[in-house]
Amino acid sequence: MFRNTARCLDALFVIAGGLLAHWMRFSTPIALSDTERLLIAFNCVLVLLLFPGFGVYDTWRGKALSSMLARVAAAWLVVVATALVLAFTLHRMDAVSRLWFGYSTLISGALIVVTKCVVHVALRSVRRRGMNFRTVAIVGAPGFSRTLLAHLEHAPQAGFKPVCVFDTSDTRIDGASAYGARMKRLPVLTDLNTFVNKVRDEHVNEVWLALPLSEEHTIYRFTRLFRNDFVNLRFIPDVRSLSLFNHALVDVVGLPTLNLSATPFSSPQMWPKLIFDRLFAAAALLALAPVFVVLAIGIKLTSPGPVFFRQTRKGVDGQPFAIYKFRSMTVHHEAHGQITQATRHDARVTKLGGFMRRTSLDELPQFLNVLLGQMSVVGPRPHAVEHDDLYKDQVYGYMYRYRIKPGITGWAQVNGYRGATTKVEKMEARVKFDLFYIHNWSFWFDMKIVLITIFKGFVGHNAF
Repeated sequence: MFRNTARCLDALFVIAGGLLAHWMRFSTPIALSDTERLLIAFNCVLVLLLFPGFGVYDTWRGKALSSMLARVAAAWLVVVATALVLAFTLHRMDAVSRLWFGYSTLISGALIVVTKCVVHVALRSVRRRGMNFRTVAIVGAPGFSRTLLAHLEHAPQAGFKPVCVFDTSDTRIDGASAYGARMKRLPVLTDLNTFVNKVRDEHVNEVWLALPLSEEHTIYRFTRLFRNDFVNLRFIPDVRSLSLFNHALVDVVGLPTLNLSATPFSSPQMWPKLIFDRLFAAAALLALAPVFVVLAIGIKLTSPGPVFFRQTRKGVDGQPFAIYKFRSMTVHHEAHGQITQATRHDARVTKLGGFMRRTSLDELPQFLNVLLGQMSVVGPRPHAVEHDDLYKDQVYGYMYRYRIKPGITGWAQVNGYRGATTKVEKMEARVKFDLFYIHNWSFWFDMKIVLITIFKGFVGHNAF
């Protein structure tokens, strides 16, 4: 019923857009030309035929509004492009006012998108008030079940209401104890027959199987149990022990694929970060040019050797690049494959070098790496390749830091994790902050880190 109403409304919006566009272009809302009528009718038919194929009328319960609007906009653009092809094919484009066509495209598209946005927001509001919900029974071990319940509790606008939990870690065959301890005020069932009867008697809408991938037999068992019931059975795999972060389901050659460890962000998501990096790096290099000159002269006057220090580091996806720093130590040579970190009162560090390291001035040339696209302003700090080889097998998730571009500053640095890491525990703590940054990344998170760095992140007692 709702879908049919939505389809009729979309077709009416196409007609309304054509009429309003004609009134705006010619000041007469009714006297449409034959070609205009043909295009309006053709657009109505295409909307009715193509929109369902784009999933416009699918349920969007619990899904992001931006995703829905992007799909609607894409479907409407396909409709408009197809109408243009038709007009050219019939050699009727000369009889169509381009201004009218543009107005009708924008007006109809806006009416369709705005209406769906309003409906979506209204439904979210209604569901927050406990209406228009779907009941859910969760099957799984207590740990992951609590995680799902927490997600549902923080997303009332999705309209899912949990009614019970079936604890797979304490299943009783004899039915002697059907109920276990309550979880978030919900009954926890431990007897399978009791659970099945509850789902059927209370007409529960959905059963979510929150199970590990190894529980194939349990999944099959529940599939057989509810094969004759009109209940939505969903499998939410518990892969916490296998993957570091978001377990996105993607399409690979037509096959549904669960990402266990992959690049966490798509290119469009990173565009704001890429643009900011280039603009900020260019501005910083121009503004700091006098500082560069003064430091370069100071380095030359205080110790023999080059102004800049170059060292190979790993970038995004482990690609090597040469990182630039102001030289803060006397020129020395170490054994191949060995890197000795600077320590407090290290004799190799020059007086000017010590000041630069404490104030992070030695890192300023890395804005050139940002401008070249090898680094980002904000991201996990790249470590020496030798340290990567040392810690990658000792610290869980260490190499996942390189799934994104390394940065000049980062969440670990503004939280005090700067300088040498002489213990595995220190590196574990630093990596923990880096992984938190990747998991929670947003452009505004970057801006927060930049501001913290500007006001308090340049100087640290751990840097020497």
